[in-house]
Amino acid sequence: MAMTNEQMERYSRHILLKQIGVKGQKKISNGSVLIIGAGGLGAPAALYLAAAGVGRIGIADADTVDLSNLQRQVIHTTVDIGKPKVESAAETMRAINSDVEVVPIHDFVNSSNVMDLIADYDFIIDGTDNFPAKFLVNDACVLGGKPFSHAGILRFDGQLMTYVPGEGPCYRCLFKEPPPANAVPTCSQAGVIGAMGGVIGSLQAMEAIKYLTGVGDLLTGRLLTYNALSMKFHEIKVKHDPDCAVDGDHPTIDHPIDYEQAVCDLASHKG
Repeated sequence: MAMTNEQMERYSRHILLKQIGVKGQKKISNGSVLIIGAGGLGAPAALYLAAAGVGRIGIADADTVDLSNLQRQVIHTTVDIGKPKVESAAETMRAINSDVEVVPIHDFVNSSNVMDLIADYDFIIDGTDNFPAKFLVNDACVLGGKPFSHAGILRFDGQLMTYVPGEGPCYRCLFKEPPPANAVPTCSQAGVIGAMGGVIGSLQAMEAIKYLTGVGDLLTGRLLTYNALSMKFHEIKVKHDPDCAVDGDHPTIDHPIDYEQAVCDLASHKG
């Protein structure tokens, strides 16, 4: 389908890029992304994916907006306090770009629904805020053959990596299993600088766009870490673990698991 004059103008800065052009923009517009978590990571990711014109964006979160969210969850405003985060996010995304179909999912993502939720999307963004959810999303994406972006933020630090089926290690190849409950500080105890969500969440959106368009190199087999105080990025090579319980040569996990809720740390905090 030909792009309208309004779409040509809206996406003109994409179309000017030789790596994207009209063909790439159509791939974006025909693509779909599910964002799990409408918080510190999911908020900026959702804003940029909507602005980019991703055709269908699902956003799943069971929480409501509270005052402490507004320091970093930039998709919400003061008037949204008390409103379901997915409704607040959907309103903002639709206001940015009416071309985009936004699917709000006001529900807890768990082992009973995660496979159905991810099934209809091309790429998954993990913006969850706890270890059990991180492992749940990872395992579901591996079992369902879905590419996804993992990320976490805490204090002045952030990290992310991308999983693509058959092309690199998964989150569980790096982190074998969730830590015991109460083994790490709580999010409220540790704190997080608000702009960290913008940095890392935007990189997650970039990974999604690169996947949809086939442009550039994804963070497969690479964990990218960032420290805001030193203003340094580091890349850590991650290898596929043949003994991985879900993605190894002889996997022992064949269905998503609801682990006991644990508190957040660098590998699990969405903000």
